[in-house]
Amino acid sequence: MRTDVFELTIDSEGASLVGARLLRHATETGRALQKSFTPLTLLTTEGGRTYVAQTGLVGQAGLPTHKTPMRLVEPSPDALALADGQDRLVLRFESDPHGGVVLAKTYTLQRGSYLIDVQHEVRNVGTAPAAVRVYQQLVRDGRKADSETPFYTTFTGPAVYSDAAKYQKVEFANIDKGKIDIQRQASDGYVAMVQHYFFSAWLLPSGTERENFVRKVDALYAVGQIGPTLTVPPGAAQTLPAQLYVGPQEEKVLERIAPGLELVKDYGWLTILAKPLYWLLEKIHGLVGNWGWAIVLLVVLIKAAFYWLNASA
Repeated sequence: MRTDVFELTIDSEGASLVGARLLRHATETGRALQKSFTPLTLLTTEGGRTYVAQTGLVGQAGLPTHKTPMRLVEPSPDALALADGQDRLVLRFESDPHGGVVLAKTYTLQRGSYLIDVQHEVRNVGTAPAAVRVYQQLVRDGRKADSETPFYTTFTGPAVYSDAAKYQKVEFANIDKGKIDIQRQASDGYVAMVQHYFFSAWLLPSGTERENFVRKVDALYAVGQIGPTLTVPPGAAQTLPAQLYVGPQEEKVLERIAPGLELVKDYGWLTILAKPLYWLLEKIHGLVGNWGWAIVLLVVLIKAAFYWLNASA
């Protein structure tokens, strides 16, 4: 499916998001300056890489998971692109009954947005009450991103945020060693998979109890959350809303989405210098409207600020 910012691929196995190309970002640094460029691929299962977003149910035997076949219910297969004048695209997938339960997933994409609304509907078609929990996870291999630069190293891997423990990064090497120190129980925050200038994250509504986890799955690494228990009587249905962000680390945009989400933009030990410089760079960009000239003017301002020190030297 396609919007003005995305080209997404959903697998019929579990209706998992297994492909995401960011149409406004180039594969290699500097490519966007050329007349044509290859869009950056973030989520993928190709070329020996794995980076996917999955959801499913746990709580009792035989429930639909991210391995369960699901079919596209709406829209029709020839209406999977955001048309001119259309502001949102809605796709609904459903499973067959498993363990007396039907799982429906609805993806809602908005024009100009990297934030996807994902609603899970659990419908009980059995004869006994069903107690289920919805899980969301991001699964990735342990390789660095192709967009990494040779000049410095940025963090790649899982991260968990909660108001109680704040931003917690987990290195792939520590997962291999079983050294996983995160806030397991929370009622706010998010789980994320960070990759250079880009990332993905699952978010539940604030106040929703969840259990966070980071683990190794075969040769892959998973970070995720399991939501509260939904008790669904026979013939009834319950829903759990969630959001999935797949895109660039645009700090101001992330601040508006959820508390602490902007922390995925990791400046490392240079935070004390980088944060105010980035703030100043954004202000200059707001005046000149061009990032190249904004950087030039930032350098001029820094030179002017330290002129007396250079002159003394």
